[in-house]
Amino acid sequence: MASALTSEAFSKLLARLDADRERAGERYEDLRRTLIKFFEWRGAPCPEDQTDETLNRVARKLDEGVEIKSVGGYCHEVARLVLLEVWKGSDRRRDPLDVNRTDAAAAGEDSALERELLLDCLDECLSRLPEESRALIVEYYREEKRDRIERRRALAEALGLRRDALANRAQRLRDKLEQCVRRCAGRKTAI
Repeated sequence: MASALTSEAFSKLLARLDADRERAGERYEDLRRTLIKFFEWRGAPCPEDQTDETLNRVARKLDEGVEIKSVGGYCHEVARLVLLEVWKGSDRRRDPLDVNRTDAAAAGEDSALERELLLDCLDECLSRLPEESRALIVEYYREEKRDRIERRRALAEALGLRRDALANRAQRLRDKLEQCVRRCAGRKTAI
């Protein structure tokens, strides 16, 4: 992995997230949680480390003067590259002709590839949704347990909906996404 992050580079990243230092810190933490989930869902060995590496690379690019329009989008692309590096690194350490490799290990790799395909399709399908719908579905499924309940209550209030109406809208969007992901996965596996 690359060299350590300077405080100047980190400050530029925070400034790019928000002019208000406190809000920038909150946005940084939100972005960090999102990236950790990205790596977890894709079976990365150390999601926190890969997330830190991603954020450090983005901060260094900002420090070098690279113009980044969407920090979140750029982070997602850098995260994909970091993940590919991690996977390539693990491939180099594994002998492809290893006769002791179990069928379970091969099945695990197949399921990881299938999961990656589905997640890529989900990303593609989410990007096709109108901005309002995408924001709603992401926000609706964002938190866990008690935080999720509170966030959904606040989301319903912000949208001027009853909680059951919000749940119905989210379910319709989820159904639409599932259909889109199935079609996408079918196309990609047929290739």
